[in-house]
Amino acid sequence: MISFLVKRFATMVGTLLLISALTFFIIKLPPGDFLSNQIAELRSQGDAGAAARADFLIKQYGLDRPIWEQYLVWIGVMPGSNGYSGLLQGDWGWSFEYDKPVNEVVGDALWLTLLLNLATVAFVHIVAIPIAIYSARRQYSFGDYAFTLIGYIGLAVPSFLLALILLYYMNRWFGISIGGLYDSRYANQPWTADKIKSLLQHLIVPTLVIGLAGTAAMIRRMRANLLDELSKQYYVTAKAKGLPPTKALLKYPFRMALNPFVSDIGNLLPHLVSGSVLVSLVMSLPTVGPILLAALKSQDQFLAGFILMFVAVLTVVGMLISDLLLAWLDPRIRLGQG
Repeated sequence: MISFLVKRFATMVGTLLLISALTFFIIKLPPGDFLSNQIAELRSQGDAGAAARADFLIKQYGLDRPIWEQYLVWIGVMPGSNGYSGLLQGDWGWSFEYDKPVNEVVGDALWLTLLLNLATVAFVHIVAIPIAIYSARRQYSFGDYAFTLIGYIGLAVPSFLLALILLYYMNRWFGISIGGLYDSRYANQPWTADKIKSLLQHLIVPTLVIGLAGTAAMIRRMRANLLDELSKQYYVTAKAKGLPPTKALLKYPFRMALNPFVSDIGNLLPHLVSGSVLVSLVMSLPTVGPILLAALKSQDQFLAGFILMFVAVLTVVGMLISDLLLAWLDPRIRLGQG
């Protein structure tokens, strides 16, 4: 297991380095980023003060250096104007759009995004797995048809449309706003017990909206996987030998049917971040999705680059978690490691 973890960590480091290089060079590729436009505007003014400011920005952010050196300075393995100060040292860069450090721009949005996504993942699994087991054991029953219909509706209705519907009818019928992740009076306020309580209350609707499609898809896939496993000889033999049906189902077919979903954990977290941008905009959620969209539109390179790296870290950490869970669930994978 130790050698397995060492290999996985080495793969994670290599993957993150490759993603960071691709992210930096792709963001740099289009002309007219925010900083270049600002420097061009200063130079067009024609006075000595503006020209000096433009030269300062060029030196400060290393625009007079080759692009590969700018990348190494950004990740923190080569000294820049402030010495070794990059992602590895915790310096996430400067946001030109907001005119403040990136860490101040993202602020609470990072951990609120994590909280919302973890709540959504928990909701998807807690709701989908029992329904899928029920539908597989009672195939073609009324409950199976009912859950199938709900699943198709969940897959067909876009998340942002569901958010708009809920926003409208919750305000019309109950006179309450379900936008945001806490009451507006707590904005820019320190975290207190009342603010945390408001956060937990407001977390329910976004979790439902973002997780509904994933829940519906997981129900259909889990049901199909379970039905396939229930038709295999080992399950029929286990029941024939007197093992109770529920115990036989949970001990063997359920564990085998879980493998595809455990392996998808690494893809699920970043998918939720990128897929919930429209929902975040509609519901005014203070997550990194709307910030990333604004940064890409204005080509705010350091802000966009950091958020993309944040999503990349979520991906590789999720892949590590899924690998460990698969090794625990499936003895064949554990034997393969040896």
